[in-house]
Amino acid sequence: MMRLLSLLAGGLLLLYPLAVYWGLTHWGGSALLVILLVTFALRLLPGVAPVREWLLLGRLLACVGLLLTGLSALFSAQHWLLYYPLAVSLALLCLFGWSLTQSMSLVERLARLTDPELPPAGVRYTRTVTQVWCGFFVLNGSLAAATIWHGDLALWSLYNGLVSYLLMGLLMGGEYLVRRRVKRRFAS
Repeated sequence: MMRLLSLLAGGLLLLYPLAVYWGLTHWGGSALLVILLVTFALRLLPGVAPVREWLLLGRLLACVGLLLTGLSALFSAQHWLLYYPLAVSLALLCLFGWSLTQSMSLVERLARLTDPELPPAGVRYTRTVTQVWCGFFVLNGSLAAATIWHGDLALWSLYNGLVSYLLMGLLMGGEYLVRRRVKRRFAS
């Protein structure tokens, strides 16, 4: 049951930018802060992830979310809530970047879940993909920061709640197509 609640909270956090926009423009800060505090607290419950670092990252981001929500409540300053998507991009950049210093990159570890006998060409490819994701998180974090500092809540919500997800989906889809082509090339 606790895993399900943690997973549900994780799903709700995908809607974070839209929830913040809706909450601030329709409910006021108090109700939104309570919902966010409960949601972030639920993310601290035990969960399951295919790679241990994902679980740790989820908990770290839950703590960051609790901190930002707490600061918003403590100082009656809603702008603290806008920093969460930036924190997510920075945390993912750190995780993917750190994995490049290890013997196996994060993308390689994920690839080995379905293909344990990854050939050397596959290892090189996964390192490159990890680097591409690092570049994406730099760009995404920069744009998330720009929307915060621009000061337009609607623009912040549009970018962080829709555009960034579309860009991420395009990168995932593009990488999938490239991976299929690379696999075919090395299979022949």
